[in-house]
Amino acid sequence: MTGIQGNGRSGEDVRWPLLLGVRHHGPGSARAVRAALEAARPRTVLIEGPPEADPLIPLAAGRDMRPPVALLAHAVDEPGRSAFWPMAEFSPEWVALRWALEQGVPARFIDLPAAHTLAWEGRAEAEDGPAVEERSGTPGGALRIDPLGALAEAAGYDDAERWWEDVVEHRGAGGGDPLAPFAAVEEAMTAVRETYEGTEGNRDLVREAHMRLQVRSAQRECGDGGVAVVCGAWHVPALRRKAAVADDRALLKGLAKVRAELTWVPWTHRRLARDGGYGAGIDSPGWYAHLFGAPDRPVERWLAKVAGLLRAEDRIVSPADVIEAVRLAETLAALRGRPLPGLGETTDAVRAVLGDGSDVPLALVRDRLVIGDVLGEVPPGAPAVPLQRDLDRAQRRLRLKPEAAEREAELDLRKDTDAGRSRLLHRLRLLGVAWGEPVASRGSTGTFRETWRLRWEPELSVRVAEAGVWGTTVRAAATAKAEADAVCARDLAEVTALAEHCLAAALPDALTVVMRVLADRAALDTDVGRLAEALPALVRSLRYGDVRGTDTGALAEVATGLAERIFVGLPPACTGLDADAAEEMRRHVDAVQGSVGLLEETAAPGDDGTAPATDGPLARRGALRARWRAVLRALSGRDRVAGVVRGRAVRLLLDDGAVGQEEAARLMGLALSPRTAPRDAAAWIEGFVGGGAGGGLLLVHDERLLALVDGWLTGVPAEAFTDVLPLLRRTFSAYEPGVRRTLGELVRRGPGERAGALRPGAGVPGFAAGLDEERAGAVLPVVRLLLGLDGGFDSDPDGGSGGGFDPGGGGGLGGGSDGGLGGGFHTGADGGMDGDLAGVGR
Repeated sequence: MTGIQGNGRSGEDVRWPLLLGVRHHGPGSARAVRAALEAARPRTVLIEGPPEADPLIPLAAGRDMRPPVALLAHAVDEPGRSAFWPMAEFSPEWVALRWALEQGVPARFIDLPAAHTLAWEGRAEAEDGPAVEERSGTPGGALRIDPLGALAEAAGYDDAERWWEDVVEHRGAGGGDPLAPFAAVEEAMTAVRETYEGTEGNRDLVREAHMRLQVRSAQRECGDGGVAVVCGAWHVPALRRKAAVADDRALLKGLAKVRAELTWVPWTHRRLARDGGYGAGIDSPGWYAHLFGAPDRPVERWLAKVAGLLRAEDRIVSPADVIEAVRLAETLAALRGRPLPGLGETTDAVRAVLGDGSDVPLALVRDRLVIGDVLGEVPPGAPAVPLQRDLDRAQRRLRLKPEAAEREAELDLRKDTDAGRSRLLHRLRLLGVAWGEPVASRGSTGTFRETWRLRWEPELSVRVAEAGVWGTTVRAAATAKAEADAVCARDLAEVTALAEHCLAAALPDALTVVMRVLADRAALDTDVGRLAEALPALVRSLRYGDVRGTDTGALAEVATGLAERIFVGLPPACTGLDADAAEEMRRHVDAVQGSVGLLEETAAPGDDGTAPATDGPLARRGALRARWRAVLRALSGRDRVAGVVRGRAVRLLLDDGAVGQEEAARLMGLALSPRTAPRDAAAWIEGFVGGGAGGGLLLVHDERLLALVDGWLTGVPAEAFTDVLPLLRRTFSAYEPGVRRTLGELVRRGPGERAGALRPGAGVPGFAAGLDEERAGAVLPVVRLLLGLDGGFDSDPDGGSGGGFDPGGGGGLGGGSDGGLGGGFHTGADGGMDGDLAGVGR
C-alpha cells in the first residue's frame, strides 16, 4: 500500500481471526477484501450489520438483486422509526457477502441487533431529531476526531479524500501480499485510537462488545480458526484487543429493545451522496462505481463517458478533445505528486478541454456521472409489509416502474392505464408517499390530462411501511387515511382539499365521509375568508368528477350552498380592512369569480341541447352568475369597502361584460377624484389593473383609462407621492416587459395627443381617420404569394381560387366547390382591416 507500511502476512500464514478493516463504500477496500478472501479462504465470514438480517443473506445471490440496495429495519409498532444499512456494488460488505455466497461459505452479520439500535434511536430522538437514520461502522456517537483526517494530516495531506484515493483507491491489484494492506490499516488505526483514547462514543463501545462476542462464538464453531471479519477500520483495534467476556456482557446488559422487522429495499447513488451516517464522505458514488468496475485504463474510460454525455446534450466533443483531456489529467496528477489522476484532475481536465473553461458542463457531469441516478432492485421474494406487496403489484400492472432519475409522466385520463396510474399516485399522496408531484401540463389545460414529476427515493419504503397501519392495500389504506384526516381537519379548506383528493384518487367510500364532514363544517363556519378559500377546491373537484365519471351531485349541492353564503357575507366582510387584509380579500374575490364561472358551466345545458332546469339544484347554479354580478356591483359602489377590492370588482364586471367601457371610465374617474386620498386611489388602481389580471393590456388598448391614471398620477401632491409609489411600483412591475414598454411609449406621446385621439370622430386609437387604399392594396402581392396564385383571381368550379379586393366592405378570396383554397381579405369602411385564410382543402 502506497503511503503506509504494515507487517502483513501471506495467505499461507494468516493471523486468525482475519480482521479486514475497510472504509464503507470504498472501491479500493472492496477489491482488497475480495483478494484477501481469495487468499485466506476462511470458513466463516462475519460482516458488520444487524444479526436479524441473517435470513435475508441468501437473497443477495439472486439475479433479481441488483445493488445499490439497503437493509431496512423498522420498529413493528412504530414503522417510522427505522434505520438503513446501504450497500453498493463497490461496498466491501457487499463484496464479502457475494464471495461467501459464491463459495458456499457461511456468512453472518455481527453488529448490534437492530432491536437495540432502534430503541437507542427512539431514546435519542427527543434530543437529536428524527429516528430515520443510516447506520454505519464509521466513527459515531461522541467521537470528536476524523480518523482518516488524522492519518492524512500525518502523511502531509490537507485533504483526507485525496489521501485515501492515493493510498487505496489508486492502488492496483498487483501481485503482492493481499493481506498486507489490512495489516497496515490495523496498525494505523491502532495508533490513532491510542492517540485519541477516550473519544470513542458509548454506542461504539457497546457495538464493539457485541461484535467481540460474535467473533468468539464463530471461532468456537470453526475450531482452530478460519473466521474473517469485514468491518469498519475504526473497529479493528477494538476487536483485536483482548477483553473479558464478562465485561462485554456487562456492557450489553439491560439494553432497551423493540420488536423489529428487516428487509431489503432499493437504494440509489444519489442517496449515497448525501451527508450523514453510512453515506458520509461518499460524495462521488458514480465515480467510485466506475473505479470499481473499470477493468483497466479508468481515466480514459471515464473521460470517454463524459464525452458521450456531452455529445448527447449537443455539445461538440471530438476524439482529439478526449485525448487532450486524458493528457492534461495525467500531467496534473504528475505535477501534484499523485500516482494516478483522481476525480479532481479529471474534473479540471473536463473544464479546461471539454467545457472550454466553463463550469456549466461540470454541473451536468456531476449530476449524471459523478453521482448518477442508479436505482437498485430487490427480488419479489424479499419480505415486505402487505401494503408494499400491493403497491408492487399495482406498479407491475400499470407498468409504472420506480426510477431514481426525475422524470415527467403525461397521463391521459381517458385511457384506462393512465387513469389507473393517476389514481395510484393520488392515493399514495394521501398516504404521505410522495412518489409523484402534480405539475402544470404543457400544451393542454383540459381536465382529462395530468402531468406528474416522478422520482423514487429510498425513504419512500419507510413511508409505505408507516402507511401499512391504515390497510393492506393501497385503496383501503388511502380510504381509511382520508376518513381519519377529514374528522381531524382543523379548518374548512383542509376538508375541501381532501374532497378534491378523494375524487382524484377515486375513493367513493372516503368521499361520503368527507362530504358529511364538509357539510357540517360549512354550516357552522361564518368566516367568509375561509369559505372563499374552500370554494375553489370544491369546484375543481366537480370538473374532475366529470372527466373521471364520478357522481358529484352531493358535491355540487355543497358548493352551490357555499357560494350563496359567500355572496351574503362578502360585502360586510370587505369593510374596515387594513392593507394586508384587503389584499387577501382581493384574492378571495378572484377565487370566487373563477369558481362561479366553473359552477355555471356545470349547470349549462348538455350537448343534446336540453334546456337548462328552471328549478332545483341546476337552476340555483345557473343563477349564480347574476347574483355574483350583483355582489360585485355592491362592492364597487361602497366607499367603506377597501379600494383594492372596489377596483377589482369594477374590473371583473368589465371583463364579464356587465359594465361598458364608458361606465368603467366613469367609476375610475370617481375613484381618482381629488377628494379621494392618494393611497386609496392607488389601491383602487392596483385592484383594477394589477394582480395579474391583464390590466396592463387593458391600459394599452383603452387609452381613456390610461389617460385617467396618468392625469391622476401627475396631480398627486409631492408629499403623498412617496406613499403611493410602492403600490404603483408593485402594480406595474408585474406587467410583461413588452407591455411596460408599450405603456411607456403611449405616455411619452403626451396628454395632448392622447386627448386628441379621444375626441369624437377621431376613430380607433392608433389608426387614421380614413382608409389609404394605395397602402392597403400593397398587401395583395403578398396574399397571392401566400396562396400560391398566379395572375388574377378567377373563379374555378373545380377547386381553383376566386375573389377580389373590395375596400368598401366586401369581397374576398373564395375557395372552389372541391374544397381548394379559400380565404378573404376585407377592408371595412371604418378604416379597420381584417383577413381570413381558411378552407385548406383536400
